[in-house]
Amino acid sequence: MPEKNTSEKLQKVLANNGVGSRREMEKWIEQGRVSVNGKIATLGDRVEINDQIRVDGHQISRQKERSPCRVLMYNKPEGEICSLKDPDGRPTVFERLPRLVGERWIGIGRLDINTSGLLLFTNDGELANRLMHPSYEIEREYAVRVFGEVTPAILRSLTNGVELEDGLAKFNSIHVRAGEDEGLNHWYNVTLSEGRNREVRRLWESQGLKVSRLMRVRYGNLEMFKRLPQGAWVELDLSNVNELRKMAKLAPETETKVHDQDKLDHTKLSRMRRSLRKHKQTKVLGQRHRTKTRSQK
Repeated sequence: MPEKNTSEKLQKVLANNGVGSRREMEKWIEQGRVSVNGKIATLGDRVEINDQIRVDGHQISRQKERSPCRVLMYNKPEGEICSLKDPDGRPTVFERLPRLVGERWIGIGRLDINTSGLLLFTNDGELANRLMHPSYEIEREYAVRVFGEVTPAILRSLTNGVELEDGLAKFNSIHVRAGEDEGLNHWYNVTLSEGRNREVRRLWESQGLKVSRLMRVRYGNLEMFKRLPQGAWVELDLSNVNELRKMAKLAPETETKVHDQDKLDHTKLSRMRRSLRKHKQTKVLGQRHRTKTRSQK
């Protein structure tokens, strides 16, 4: 009987270690940034558990593959960008996330700077890759405020399909948010099953309309926790993590770092709000100091 193949694709191992998504790792391998046992890796390489892997010269600990899958839900405010760092000094969604030892948080999808709402982060690169990949058709839902006259013909066009610069796009559904109209501003809930750049905004703009507010309220079966303040995060419990893993066709997780005392009760919400106020005050003072320093030069 032949021996079972215990090797795995290099990009999968790197993703499972939280280094980045599979697609990112494929690019890094092609760029010559990854080595295996002292030899520059090539796309398609497979590795065994005892192989030594380095990225940019730094050794990757294989112990991390046994870390439990963790997921954070973050309520993104407008004005934050979805990059780890910003050369212009703008706030990023990573600034307030808890620190990981030997791992990193990977964003599951992105929201543009003027979009708020539900963002997910995980330490599991494979989970992130699958939840973002178009083939899994994970539905996203947004609450959107549109400025202008929205006719039935426009709604039909947006659900039948509109040709954008990067191909055909459409909403799976559009529902009016009753009782929330504000003059020429109309609120809708829209769903779609892909995450192209600014797709919701571009679809409405293709009809000569302007999006004045945009919030993501659901990712797959997971809805934004209603009491979670903007700028705050909460770690998902095992049932919610496994709901996401089920959507991604991954085996269920058996471990969690979340306990009953981590639930969003009144005490924890109060601590979150105090921490957010303190963080904003610190950012304002820092900005004033940088402005004063520049003016003195």
